[in-house]
Amino acid sequence: MTDEKTMQQDIPLKLIHMNEIQATDTRWLWYPYIPYGKITIIQGDPGEGKTTLVLHLAASLTRGEMIGTEDKQEPVTVIYQTAEDGLADTIKPRLIAANADCSKVLVIDETEQCVSMTDGRLEAAIQQTDAKLVILDPIQAYLGAAVDMHRANEVRPIMSHLAGIAEKYGCAIVLIGHMNKSSGQKASYRGLGSIDFAAAARSVLIVARDRENPKVRVMIHAKSSLSPEGKPVAFELDKDNGFRYLGEYDGDANELLSGSGGKKKGKLAEQLLLHELREGAKSQKEILAKADECGISKRTIDAAKKALGVQSEKTPDGWFWSLPEDKDARLQECKDTENLQPCNVEQGV
Repeated sequence: MTDEKTMQQDIPLKLIHMNEIQATDTRWLWYPYIPYGKITIIQGDPGEGKTTLVLHLAASLTRGEMIGTEDKQEPVTVIYQTAEDGLADTIKPRLIAANADCSKVLVIDETEQCVSMTDGRLEAAIQQTDAKLVILDPIQAYLGAAVDMHRANEVRPIMSHLAGIAEKYGCAIVLIGHMNKSSGQKASYRGLGSIDFAAAARSVLIVARDRENPKVRVMIHAKSSLSPEGKPVAFELDKDNGFRYLGEYDGDANELLSGSGGKKKGKLAEQLLLHELREGAKSQKEILAKADECGISKRTIDAAKKALGVQSEKTPDGWFWSLPEDKDARLQECKDTENLQPCNVEQGV
């Protein structure tokens, strides 16, 4: 302890005047989920699709595209390190299936020595290739053999070093992690190891399965230090059709992780439809506007529409929705329909 104090006393004082700092804007690889020059963590239970999502994101970037949009951009070089899947029999076939430009996906050879977050080869590879996305899967495999991932004093300097590399080269670094088995905790506290992992990351994303529809997986923004949290987005994993991006999804990270999925919003969407259509047909445009006011996505409204058997009819004035012939029975299912006001949906009236 005495030696540490002596060393600290030998360091000359240097003050930074904030008026000398040049303010800069955050650059984004995928707004608002993955920033350039920062660390992002994507975590979830095993088998929920987080690696598949990341691989499809990487594949789209190598083609100069972005998941969920038709926007074009400069193709991105990706460094992908994995300790869980074989390159030849798993990763390469997945990249091919995702239509990646494999010439832009690079791997540091770990035949002689495993890569770690403090390994000089990692920084050298970023510098040499000008990679703009680095993926380490999973987190614990790249800490180094002597590091205890549950000790903050061991995790913190490593994450600080990695964050420095990301900032230095303007590179997005994505760490893929598993969730612990604790229940009753907030989603952001369910990552394996020290909370310092999430503390060092500027963005934390959680991938979970919709228990009502096992093919659907949802990515939720659990932490965002650089922007408002992004809306949850869904994707489908099907053994016959593979990966399919679905777009916005209604749900809460803690609800999904507890297995309740989007049931709450789905029920509220049904109540809103029953309320809006109880007196007769109404225009689709008006209903969707009401749903948007209440924070209910079109995808959830469409699911509720199907569940209730709501009918659609095209008229010269556009599409109109109406309840089915058994509407009286449907209305009886929602006891508070008469008192339900559209924007009280959020309160679960």
